[in-house]
Amino acid sequence: MNLERIRNSNLHNKVMSAEQASLFIKDGMTVGMSGFTRAGEAKAVPRALIEQVKKNPIKINLMTGASLGNDLDKLLTEAGILARRMPFQVDSTLRKAINNGEVMFIDQHLSETVEHLRNHQLTMPDVAVIEAVAITEEGHIVPTTSVGNSASFAIFAKEVIVEINMLHNPNLEGLHDIYIPSYRPTRQPMPLVKVDDRIGSTAIPIDPAKIVGIVFTNQSDSFSTVTDPDEDTASIARHLVNFFKDEVAQNKLPANLGPLQAGIGNIANAVMMGLLDSDFKDLTMYSEVLQDSTFDLIDAGKMSFASGSSIVLSERCNAQVFNNLEKYKDKLVLRPQEISNHPEIVRRLGIIAINTALEFDMYGNVNSTHVCGTRMMNGIGGSGDFARNAHLAIFVTKSIAKNGAISSVVPMASHVDHNEHDVDILVTEQGLADLRGLAPRERAVQVIKHCVHPDYREAMLDYYERACERGGHTPHLLEEAFSWHIRLEQEGSMKKVSATDIPMPLSA
Repeated sequence: MNLERIRNSNLHNKVMSAEQASLFIKDGMTVGMSGFTRAGEAKAVPRALIEQVKKNPIKINLMTGASLGNDLDKLLTEAGILARRMPFQVDSTLRKAINNGEVMFIDQHLSETVEHLRNHQLTMPDVAVIEAVAITEEGHIVPTTSVGNSASFAIFAKEVIVEINMLHNPNLEGLHDIYIPSYRPTRQPMPLVKVDDRIGSTAIPIDPAKIVGIVFTNQSDSFSTVTDPDEDTASIARHLVNFFKDEVAQNKLPANLGPLQAGIGNIANAVMMGLLDSDFKDLTMYSEVLQDSTFDLIDAGKMSFASGSSIVLSERCNAQVFNNLEKYKDKLVLRPQEISNHPEIVRRLGIIAINTALEFDMYGNVNSTHVCGTRMMNGIGGSGDFARNAHLAIFVTKSIAKNGAISSVVPMASHVDHNEHDVDILVTEQGLADLRGLAPRERAVQVIKHCVHPDYREAMLDYYERACERGGHTPHLLEEAFSWHIRLEQEGSMKKVSATDIPMPLSA
């Protein structure tokens, strides 16, 4: 029964089936599950719960670290189990239920969920379901490929179910750094001053008496869906690399740039891949998700250390890393997300934060979450944790979407997750706008000149000039500010029928 993975023999009698373990989850409970961006999620108990509700329907409030893999958000939604969900998701079925008002979604900065639990601003979990690679002699839980919020869920919950996934490499043990902040008002400063500092323990310290069930599983994480860089994402990367070179030349950045953070997805991953062909070396990362680009940079000798909260890889990179884990183990650490995303640490370390925008406006306000201001995509995730406190807050996106029907740069953002005061650099494949030290009117000129697609540049300039005639510190035409979004919803495109493809010249 693989009991060698349970090194506390007093817990051997807690081994049970996923079906038996799922019965600990009752109607109306708040459940904390492991999982951070499709890595390290509990896999068997949620599926058993789905089968259970076919006979006895229940509703639960589900909190995780971030999104779940193996289509679990989709399956839980289809089964009608979710009453409330937080703090992040990426599933299209769940997204539809959220936007239809069927599931109440609480979109949070990822550093805040556990802090809100600790201070009783949220309901404590009744049950925690945590994927593990092993249980130690002390009855402590060794996580797998993510930490996320798992440590605090297990500590706060009344009862804990552990899924030991035999498919995961047991050499994962020792990779984690579990640090739990003390309570206010006597909380001490976190003693983390370098990316590679280890300040906690290698397992989640809980009272083993709380473990009510142990389930053995043998299922992989979902593979990352990142694709190879395309021409546009490669252009974004080149703009950023050239910017970094100039910053180093002007002594505004150290030669190795300082710690890097990159959001999830194709664009952020492609930007990091762009560093492969640069002259930068001895790079470090202090981020949430360690993606393919992290390991490609390590393999190329460009990156010396990476700190994150989860590891999410493509099928190619997954085999390369986890079949050779000892090669990487001294270059990696996985932390709880309240530490990987902690605002004070972000500011202390001087992190360069690179995150993806859904859209941004000509003054630098960024929308990361809502299509046309109302329809949730995924959630704010950790971008706000980093943007507000980073040494450089950079947002990247392609200038157009849906074959040009949508401009990602608009007169006024339809929803604001990161306001102009938190945004330093904006980049599209068209160019890079450095907004530091600029007044709103100056920012708009840089954004229009460098970031807007030629198909939309003339219309944006026309809007800006007419707004300036009306006046104001941040000029706008309120009756037209969302006209592009309205046109998209009514006509399927932001373009005017009479729009010209010839961009107007714009002075610096």
